[in-house]
Amino acid sequence: MPEVTINGTAGPLEGRLSPGPHGHGPIGLFLHPHPQHGGTMNNKVVFALERAFRSHGFTTLRFNFRGVGRSAGHFDGGDGELSDAASALDWLRARHPEAAQCWIAGFSFGAWIATRLLTRRTGIDRFVAVAPPANLFDFGFLTPCPASGLIIQGDRDDIVPEPAAARLAHRLANQPDIRVEYRVIPGADHFFAERMAGLGQCLDEYLGQEGAM
Repeated sequence: MPEVTINGTAGPLEGRLSPGPHGHGPIGLFLHPHPQHGGTMNNKVVFALERAFRSHGFTTLRFNFRGVGRSAGHFDGGDGELSDAASALDWLRARHPEAAQCWIAGFSFGAWIATRLLTRRTGIDRFVAVAPPANLFDFGFLTPCPASGLIIQGDRDDIVPEPAAARLAHRLANQPDIRVEYRVIPGADHFFAERMAGLGQCLDEYLGQEGAM
């Protein structure tokens, strides 16, 4: 998986690009959990997301937010990280202007940034939010929600209580002109320990039904 460097607003961002089998295939960007709580692009849930997308023919990019790994800068409370995500998406699109679809996915803090990016960049076809921290951050900006997507949550999550994610999913699903699916993985905690297979199955089913090939 080639190492890449992306020009961010706070300096270079460290990334990993995995080219898909077709130059015109779909592209996906993956955002990691909170930088101040050990989140990096090498997080196991981020790996699971990327692996599922690669199996459906995506070119994938994951990267470290500012101040993580070899990425320059310092944690910026979310606004700087949103700028990082926008820079990464612009970089990926510039390399693959012929891509059939563009998806964005994130885990925990990364899910919050991913959904914020929906309002910053047009042309994102779908989103996947794993354990979106609806109890910790305001998701009111998703009114209206610009794209259809999938929310995945564990019912034993002690960081993001399942009812908080369910309320977010219900609010989005009731908006017109989009479809937001909500799937709960029984027995899964915030990090999906011993439930990675269930996470992968949810992703594979959704990617298959949405025709992301």
